Amino acid sequence: MPEGIIDTITLAITVAFALPVGMLGVQFLQDGNHLLGGVFVGLAIAMVVVEETITSPTDLPAMALQRVTDRIAKPSDEDKD
Repeated sequence: MPEGIIDTITLAITVAFALPVGMLGVQFLQDGNHLLGGVFVGLAIAMVVVEETITSPTDLPAMALQRVTDRIAKPSDEDKD
């Protein structure tokens, strides 16, 4: 599940790319081509799952930016007193 703004944006982008693939799979399923439809639906699901679970070197700047935005957006314990 997304934990912050950056994670939410990356999830939305991934879903935007996975949605047409999944819709193509559903179309194949409706047309009776169950093998190809299942492959495309599975591929769409895998796109979202892989994006959420695997950290790649290109994710490191986003992780660093996420930490910075979390510190800015959330008050520290000292500010609550």
